[in-house]
Amino acid sequence: MPGNDASRLEWLLFGQAGVLTWAQATAELTPGRVRHLVAGGRWHRVCRGILRAAPDGPYTREQQWWVAVLAAGDGAVLAGLAAARAGGLRVNWEHEVVDVLLPHERHAPDLLRRLPLGLPAVRVHRVRHLAPADRQRGRPDRTGMARSLVDAAGWARTDDEAQMIVAAGCQQRRATPAELGAVLDRLPRARRRRLIRQTLGDVAGGAEALSEIDLFRLCRRHGLPLPDGQERRRDADGRQRYLDAYWRRWRRHVEVDGGHHMEARHWAADLRRQNRVWIVGDRILRFTAFDVRHRPADVVAQLRAALSAAGWVP
Repeated sequence: MPGNDASRLEWLLFGQAGVLTWAQATAELTPGRVRHLVAGGRWHRVCRGILRAAPDGPYTREQQWWVAVLAAGDGAVLAGLAAARAGGLRVNWEHEVVDVLLPHERHAPDLLRRLPLGLPAVRVHRVRHLAPADRQRGRPDRTGMARSLVDAAGWARTDDEAQMIVAAGCQQRRATPAELGAVLDRLPRARRRRLIRQTLGDVAGGAEALSEIDLFRLCRRHGLPLPDGQERRRDADGRQRYLDAYWRRWRRHVEVDGGHHMEARHWAADLRRQNRVWIVGDRILRFTAFDVRHRPADVVAQLRAALSAAGWVP
């Protein structure tokens, strides 16, 4: 962070991850000085009108966002998955596109089509109106988290990816289902509107990961009683732990295991937790996320048998 005696230029570079426009640079330095910094390799010309106060080299994620917003021009805000990540959303895949919203009366500048290698493509969406609730000040300015998640789900490559984005946003407490629902109310023509509504309904019912959402839908489709959602239990150390799905009336649990459950430390912790469930008299079934999605008949058969054995009558 710049010191107390830092110049306005140093603070500008700090706030914008070292990326600035030609107009911003020449407001603090003479045009000749800016050209000298570029010619000497201390600064780098990204594209027409956009500079980076660093030699040529890999761009950080924040620099990619700033290039997209500054190159898009006045009124542009970061949007979609990039805006959600800027707000703290964690996802385990990279996205090769940076989405930007522009006022409807403006067109995307041609320079966005000629960004250099090493920078992701910029996808511009023109909007007639952006509600104050959907705008957030930041570095750079972006859409609010709920709007970002709804847009990201609509612009996702697949329905599964769209559901993962919505589920991750709620699971990480970045936005509530009610906040996302309010955005959908403001956007009657949002893409995948129905799918997002269904996903929010499942999340509100207790399912947060995509595999849990698939389990809820499997139960609904095959006439099984819906689980009560995630069950909180305190472990031996007094910490809150969660089981993926719980049928309280019949004392049956289901755990849907993703890839991280195969790691030794998670596997040992899962075994201890499973033992505590059995000690108090409950029973637990475990399925892989792959089974829930690709072997649904086997999962349904075992669920039906377990619930019937506990007294459930179809």
